[in-house]
Amino acid sequence: MRIGILTGGGDCPGLNAVIRAVVVGGANRYGDECVGFLDGWRGVLQNETVPLDPDACRAILTRGGTILGSSRTNPFATPEGPARALATVAELGLDAVVAIGGDDTLGAADRLATLGFPVVGVPKTIDNDLSGTEVTFGFDTAVQIATEAIDRLQTTAESHHRVMVCEVMGRTVGHIAVHAGMAGGAAEILIPEVPFDVEEVCARLQARHTGPRFFSTVVVAEGATPEQGQSGVGASEGVTDQFGHARLGGIGAYLAEEIERITGFEARATVLGHIQRGGSPSAFDRVLATRFGAEAMQAVHDGAFGSMVALQAGSIVRIPLSEAAGRSKSVDPELYRVAGLFLG
Repeated sequence: MRIGILTGGGDCPGLNAVIRAVVVGGANRYGDECVGFLDGWRGVLQNETVPLDPDACRAILTRGGTILGSSRTNPFATPEGPARALATVAELGLDAVVAIGGDDTLGAADRLATLGFPVVGVPKTIDNDLSGTEVTFGFDTAVQIATEAIDRLQTTAESHHRVMVCEVMGRTVGHIAVHAGMAGGAAEILIPEVPFDVEEVCARLQARHTGPRFFSTVVVAEGATPEQGQSGVGASEGVTDQFGHARLGGIGAYLAEEIERITGFEARATVLGHIQRGGSPSAFDRVLATRFGAEAMQAVHDGAFGSMVALQAGSIVRIPLSEAAGRSKSVDPELYRVAGLFLG
């Protein structure tokens, strides 16, 4: 078979492991030929591809990012986009396309599948917010990076008797914040699912600092917001992508300023930003991404178009793309409750 592969949305540790699994696994088992679309759906719309040689792809398992490039191009941003995507598949003589991405990339794949686009999806996001799968590759790496940063901030906070605010990724969900905050022993963990009261946060920090602990680390997801009536947090820069997402920023700096103003404690903010996305994937993410890629390749040969591979109860399964796209997976309230037992 002749298979196209694309990577869309934000880059993520493990993308190259999926590409390797599809290319090398397909060549070894079925003699497949693969081509890669450059920069996600943009490459599909503009018919820009590169050949994916199995020998060359064997060495990309440990590399971060994506050798194909990525973008936040939406094939439905223009009326002619869907027809252009279908035409590209026909022009290249492709039997199938493996789309690797998050909610936006797979949402577009789901819509195209209803039009006859032969696509199999692979879930990717460091935010771990896709429904239908217990975890997405990239999340483990991001949590490890964030935890290491929190550990380092903790030593600085203790040395200078400061409050260190660490802002991590998480536009609408706080999976990274909760997991990294728990692993790093944070005093406060603030997530988008639960609006916070800055006065209450400060009161808890003040109570903590009256005892033997004269330092604190606060972990906050970039999309966390104060309760109604408080403002000045997470303001976007007025820039949106083709899927309508505004660029967030500022929650960490806002919190540090408010904490210092209300409590009098010296406070500093650190924004991890894209550091969480970069670098080599963890062993867990390499294995998960490889399993996803191998199953996606098999799904193509089974003609299971319109499906997405997923991790459920330790096994790799296939589910309809429609069961994952557009359905955000929030932090488990029970996990957040457990995290709360150790705050303060």
